[in-house]
Amino acid sequence: MPAPEIALRPATDDDRALLLRIYASTRERELALVPWSDEQKLAFVTQQFEAQDRHYRTAYADAVSFDVVLVDGEPAGRLYLSRMPGELRIVDVALLPAARGNGVGTRLLQTLLEDAAVEERAVTIHVEQANPARRLYERLGFELESSGEIYDFMRARPSGR
Repeated sequence: MPAPEIALRPATDDDRALLLRIYASTRERELALVPWSDEQKLAFVTQQFEAQDRHYRTAYADAVSFDVVLVDGEPAGRLYLSRMPGELRIVDVALLPAARGNGVGTRLLQTLLEDAAVEERAVTIHVEQANPARRLYERLGFELESSGEIYDFMRARPSGR
């Protein structure tokens, strides 16, 4: 069976519901622990998504590409990138549960690392210390650069640097 085709396309206003669903999927474990109704959880996740989206669009107004990750043409996640001199910053990457654990994230990140190496850029990301994807980043060559209370800042340097 051939590997699925992974592609990116710019996110549009028509993708808001999809992007909310992707974001909500990243909060499922956390929300399973609170005794809220489904309506309360949805209201909370929607508010958090909107706040995060506003922040990204304000803090990275001119420097970020907001993309939908496609697997065999179907939406499977989101990837927000900031291209800075010498650095490709992963502002946010998230995959829907069906796209996790089957190589999609690995292939997506490997492509980013290859593209960054051609441009002689490092790839950086802030990652929650308890995020299971952290092991993937380490396996792909990301190294701890600094540590905070919740997030670690990791960097993968271009080959030979």
